[in-house]
Amino acid sequence: MQKIFLLSLVLALFAADLSAQTIIDENEDYKPVLYRNEYSFGFMLHSNGWGINFNRGKHITGYKKRMFEFDFVGMKHPKEVKTLQNENAKSYVYGKLNTFSILRSSIGEQKLLYSRNTRQGVEVRLNYAVGASFGITKPVYLEILVPIDKVQPVDTFPSARIEVQKYDPDEHFTNNIVGRANFFNGIDELDLHPGLHGKLAISFGYGYLDDDVKALETGMTIDLYPKDIPIMALIDNNSVYFNFYFKLLYGRKW
Repeated sequence: MQKIFLLSLVLALFAADLSAQTIIDENEDYKPVLYRNEYSFGFMLHSNGWGINFNRGKHITGYKKRMFEFDFVGMKHPKEVKTLQNENAKSYVYGKLNTFSILRSSIGEQKLLYSRNTRQGVEVRLNYAVGASFGITKPVYLEILVPIDKVQPVDTFPSARIEVQKYDPDEHFTNNIVGRANFFNGIDELDLHPGLHGKLAISFGYGYLDDDVKALETGMTIDLYPKDIPIMALIDNNSVYFNFYFKLLYGRKW
């Protein structure tokens, strides 16, 4: 539901921008201005999460741009299922060892496929990029019910306290997990997983002003790592992450 809400919000912003540009006279003689440089910020939704983006572009020719891109995205395991023990606790994913985020740095090109001939027109570009993908894992910490009387069976808890512990699949089960602990637990235990990244996409530029960057981009990405990323404890993990995404971009040209 959260992903559907975010998708609807992004589409609503895109539609609002388009509708705000309908005030221009369609018969206006429009000649677009070519700027050499641009930057843009973006919000991204993808198959297994969401993220943010920064782009820096420079025209090589009138039809081609060199692009430097930076992404920071969260990545979920496809088999993650949230569990809520009670309304006073935070939901958690049973069996999840680590949260997984990706910092990408890539270089690529944008090629013009279709140029707009009015201010209300849409410019279409082909985008491709390759670069480094730095996977970042952080251990999951949970609130655990611990019996004060160590002899007492764990599932009865006549007298117990709550402790924050790193998730251990050999010791923590649904009968003694209360919920997810504060996100910042384990922040000093980050682990880096270097890899490679590639993307192929189509972007649709619709900015009303020539020095504006307003675009909707949709495409696919792939992140490759030498070893499986340890997200889950009880099921297989992956070393290759393939995702479809779309991104809403805003920025400036000069």
